[in-house]
Amino acid sequence: MRKEPLMMTARRRSLPALVAALAVGGMSSTEAQSQEAMEDFIAVQAPTVALTNVKVIDGTGGPPREGQTIVIRDGRIADIGPAGEVADRIRNAQVLDLEGHTVIPGLIGLHNHSYYTGGNGRAAQLSFSGSRLYLASGVTTIRTTGARAPYEEINLKRAIDEGRTIGPNMFTTGPYLTGQEGSQSMAQLEGPEQARRLVRYWAEEGVPWFKAYTWISREELGAAIDEAHRHGVKVTAHLCSVGYREAVALGIDNLEHGLLANSEYFPGKEPDDCPSGFRNGYADLDVDSEEVQETFRMMIENDVAMTSTLAVYEISVPGRGPIDERVYDILAPEIAAEVREIADLRRNATLDSGIGIHPDVYRKALEYEYAFVQAGGTLAAGVDPTGYGAAPPGYGDQKNYELLLEAGFTPAEVVRIMSANGARVLGIDDETGTIEVGKVADLVVLEGDPEADGHIRETRIVFKGGVGWDAPKLIESVRGIVGIR
Repeated sequence: MRKEPLMMTARRRSLPALVAALAVGGMSSTEAQSQEAMEDFIAVQAPTVALTNVKVIDGTGGPPREGQTIVIRDGRIADIGPAGEVADRIRNAQVLDLEGHTVIPGLIGLHNHSYYTGGNGRAAQLSFSGSRLYLASGVTTIRTTGARAPYEEINLKRAIDEGRTIGPNMFTTGPYLTGQEGSQSMAQLEGPEQARRLVRYWAEEGVPWFKAYTWISREELGAAIDEAHRHGVKVTAHLCSVGYREAVALGIDNLEHGLLANSEYFPGKEPDDCPSGFRNGYADLDVDSEEVQETFRMMIENDVAMTSTLAVYEISVPGRGPIDERVYDILAPEIAAEVREIADLRRNATLDSGIGIHPDVYRKALEYEYAFVQAGGTLAAGVDPTGYGAAPPGYGDQKNYELLLEAGFTPAEVVRIMSANGARVLGIDDETGTIEVGKVADLVVLEGDPEADGHIRETRIVFKGGVGWDAPKLIESVRGIVGIR
């Protein structure tokens, strides 16, 4: 049963104010209607807001704190402390008694596409439903990590920044950079000069990140990284043809998918070749071996973070529990039916069928990420809403919380991975990513206790820049259309 939205009073811009703006040429009638419709989803908007009697997991990795009050003033965190100590400092605030709720930082989705793939080869830009679903799920900032439609992303970011549409803060990426075997939706490079030309063009168009893909060569990747750095932008990669240590030596800024995209431990790996099925032999990989630890050392010494995307892999592991029914509920019905059929096939497959990812390999991926952090590495997280579609925007990010707990991290460590570490990779950790005085009020109000519940599914209010969005209402607005709009 779906829970009703947490009821609170919203301070909204009145219709007369919108009409006045029209009169002075501030916005068109269409923009006014859009603004009014957006404000229907705002739960909290006041100059000063106090969230009282909450549990706080602040994203620093420190212990959670009970009975706290968080004061938001002019879009920033103005005060945090025990309710009794802060009571005299919240005069004239809109006070929300949130006993039984937990507040965590807004999630930073570091592998969160603006498009979705699902079912039998479907693919769609989700500029409407995906943006709302990310925000409703507690994801206040995303990096798209590979674009199928770069201009649509750039324009979506602009619309969100200007308050014309609902969604998270966005770090956009240029088109995928891959080799000749890559997808038709990617830039299939024919050499390093093309890589430079393409990076130069899109950097000048304003994208701050690029993503290299599976079949790129070392020469092409090196050229792309060098050109990106000349323009003050960065490169991450989903690799295979190039190993992680090779990529670090070339100057890569970030690496995606952990163990499951690193072919360098495959016996007989040839330069610039992506060996088919390389990960199948990883079940017995020793993460304490010199080879693996050298990968970690190189990444750590060169400040190269790893992005965990466990949710998109876990959906294809035989023997795992059923897919969260919320996923099927928000997908378009025809897509939901296709996704359910594929999910049942993969998760019910026998281990000798060769279908999906072997459970032992998946467990090794969890172990690899935990070992990387224990060695001193920076791990961030994202959903990657691709594959056959059972890890959609937002909901897949929430699933990552559960999977990182399974990997051995504490709840406080998982929140840090999913918030502060992502902010650090994006270079915005001085502004967001943790719940600290002075930072932007990007916060998630969860019903219940993530430590006890083992999940972060029950989002009630998501604050972005101090404006509190009604999460259940946003989810209701996209129910049945995710995957097509």
